[in-house]
Amino acid sequence: LRILDLDENALTGTIPEEIYTGAPLLQQLDLDTNQLTGTISASLANLTSLNFFQLFSNPISGTFPSAELAGLTGLSN
Repeated sequence: LRILDLDENALTGTIPEEIYTGAPLLQQLDLDTNQLTGTISASLANLTSLNFFQLFSNPISGTFPSAELAGLTGLSN
């Protein structure tokens, strides 16, 4: 799996930890405009091929795992 695009799907709950651990070649993770809650897991750092990550318009809470994301050098803004 290289692209997971589930934006605007009325998803609820937290982001499953399996997304961070079960798709090591994931390049794009797009989950914007849903109803996802909880925090962003530090396990996001496992997605070393990630170059696109989008979560806007979700009631995510907690701290952002910035130290872990520093290793994701393929991400751009």
